[in-house]
Parts: sequence; structure tokens; C-alpha cells
Amino acid sequence: MDRMQTRKVKIGNVTIGGGAPIAIQSMTNTKTEDVSATVAQIKELTAAGCEIIRCAVPTMEAARALSEIKKQITIPLVADIHFDYRLAIAAIENGADKIRINPGNIGSKERVRAVAETAKQYGVPIRVGVNSGSLEKSLLEKYGGVTAEGLVESALDKVAMLEQFEFHDIVISIKSSDVLMCVKAHELIAQKTDYPLHVGITEAGTIRSGNIKSSIGLGMILSQGIGDTIRVSLTASPVEEVVTAKLILRTLGLRKGGIEVVSCPTCGRTKIDLIELAEQVEAMVAGYDLPIKVAVMGCAVNGPGEAKEADLGIAGGNGEGLVFRKGEIVRKVPEAELLSALREEIEAYEAI
Repeated sequence: MDRMQTRKVKIGNVTIGGGAPIAIQSMTNTKTEDVSATVAQIKELTAAGCEIIRCAVPTMEAARALSEIKKQITIPLVADIHFDYRLAIAAIENGADKIRINPGNIGSKERVRAVAETAKQYGVPIRVGVNSGSLEKSLLEKYGGVTAEGLVESALDKVAMLEQFEFHDIVISIKSSDVLMCVKAHELIAQKTDYPLHVGITEAGTIRSGNIKSSIGLGMILSQGIGDTIRVSLTASPVEEVVTAKLILRTLGLRKGGIEVVSCPTCGRTKIDLIELAEQVEAMVAGYDLPIKVAVMGCAVNGPGEAKEADLGIAGGNGEGLVFRKGEIVRKVPEAELLSALREEIEAYEAI
């Protein structure tokens, strides 16, 4: 799909905008002051595919901790700041690769200037973050409540607050928990600015409802070529956010690599524990970067034929199962060996 052309912004060793690949972002849920716990979680997220990580900076101790955290990680670190401009400055001085602020809630014009000048001095971009829960009273009155138009106006007002100090190293984020409002807001702002956009559905919910809302919302936004970084916001482990983000990008054809697992629904013909098997396969293939499709089918009669578009696959039977390649059966194995047999086929495929 054609992506909207936005400005290039450098965040540490990652470039966003300007047609660069859409970067996956998540946020730690550790106390940033706890360096070892925060580093451990960032490394886990990096292994899962996270490319930019955000950490909350609610205290000066957290701001100072960024310096030590940075020494131990390999992906860019974003400092999340609310209200206190001094924390933003301290985060920049301690190595943050980007800061996330709402210029409207850090105080006076001089405070915004101080943050902008420090960010410019260190070459650190600023993500302007606005969400539906923080919309100004004047805009609520103007638009009769929270609206997509109000979100866009609020965000562009905050951008203008930085631009008046000749600061243009900006990323914009406008989020709402209302999926359709969020989609509309992104459609509107994409017509009004060429700054790169960080997209997501805020407060999406638990792993089930949050994944559905995020997949629908992000799918609608990204399919229009809008978006330069994404976060799936879940009330769950941040690793789940990264896994879902990767799947969304792959499903939309915006990311290649990694094994795609397809599996059939259960039915009366199924004689194996298909649900558990499919979950085991999905977990097993997570460590491979092979761009192939693997099928997990519950019926040995129709499985290979129905999944003939898959590169590799397994189909269950009664105490045994089939291993197939491109719809052609290559061997029959006991049910207990299906997973290991599939692993062997994947490794052989990888070696080709």
C-alpha cells in the first residue's frame, strides 16, 4: 500500500517517517527507578520484536536512572513526562532518545521554551501526545464534547507551541479509546501536517477486547497509509503488545519475516486437542524469522488439501497425524510427535 510521506525523525538508532518501516513501540510497567527490573523487561521486549521503548519518568530519580538503563539496552528509549518540565530536561540530559510531553500541561511559555531548547541542543525529538481524556475545556465547549476535530486542533496547537521556538523535530500522537473517533482524527490530521504520527488506540482494554479494538482501529488507520510508529495498548504484559503489533503489521503486508500460523476451527471430525496443538505451534515458531506459512489442521482427511497454500503443515488424526509440504503429504507420525516433526521440517526448510 502507498504510505503518506512524512518528515524523517531520528530516534536514537531508529529512523521513523519518510517511508521508513513502521516501528513497533511498547512501554515498560516496571518502576523506572528500579534499573535492573526495567532493563530486564526491555531486553525481553527487544527479543519479542519491540523497536522503541517508553519509560515513565514521574520522579527525578527515574530521570537519572535513564542514564544507567541506556548503557544496558540496544533500542531507543523514550521518556514519558507529565506536568514537570524539569523532569523533561533531566531525562534529555540523562540520555533519553525522545521525550513524550504535552506542552500544554507543563506550564508557562518559558518552561516550554526551556524544554525545546534543551531538546534541540541534544538532538532529541519531542513526541507531542494528546488524548481524548486531556482535551482542553475550551475545545470541549467549542465542539460540544470530545471529537476528532477537537483532538486534531489540540495536537496542532501543541505543535505550534514548539514551532514558535524553531523546534521542528516533532512526532505527533493523538489517541482515543473510541476506535472510530481515533480513526477519523488520524484521517484529519494526516491532511494537515507532515510530521510523523505515532498511532494507537489508548486504553484499549484487556488482552481480548484490547486486541480486537486495536486490530480494528490500527488496521483502518494503517491501511490508509497513515502511521509511522505503533503501540498496541493492553492491560496485559507489554510482550503481548509487541506480539499483536507484529501480527497487525504482517497481516496488512507492512512487515515481512516471521512464520505465519494458520489453523482451522475445531469441528466434530477433530480427534486431537487442536487448540493446544495450535498454541504450541504458535509458541514454537515465535523464535524463527522465516517468512513462511505454517498450517495446523484438525482433520487428516481434508487438512492438507484445505491448507495447500501453506508452505508446511500438520494435520491430526486418531492418535496419529500427517506432516505435509505445499499440500503434499511427506510422512505420517504418532500424534505425540507432530510438534517435533513440524520443528524438523521448519529447520530443514530454513537450511535450504
